[in-house]
Amino acid sequence: MEHLFFYLGLAFILTHESDAIKCEEWTIFPGTAQLSYHRGYIVFVAIHIPLYLAIFWGLFAGGKGANSAMVMGIDIFLMVHVFLHLLLYRHPKNQFKSVLSWVIIVGAGVCGCLDLLFGF
Repeated sequence: MEHLFFYLGLAFILTHESDAIKCEEWTIFPGTAQLSYHRGYIVFVAIHIPLYLAIFWGLFAGGKGANSAMVMGIDIFLMVHVFLHLLLYRHPKNQFKSVLSWVIIVGAGVCGCLDLLFGF
């Protein structure tokens, strides 16, 4: 299967977004952190609909398999995303402390790296 690590990384990052709801990630971001808890939750969840649409459209709209530039961009994001979580690790409202959360976060980053190394 072409880009196996990419698809695994995509599965990790989409799973991470579910975990992010449990961990109330919107309370960390500038912009949504200032909103009430309920309004921040709504904005955070709702923004994922156009985000996922853009990702899937960008990947598959051509109908000839995954768009290579989009795959590469997401691979890079998966790696950068790990470092963003490391930077915010000590944030007082950061709830990504469980082993499972970090397996998901790091798993996505490792898969992005492996796809860049072996998928192209």
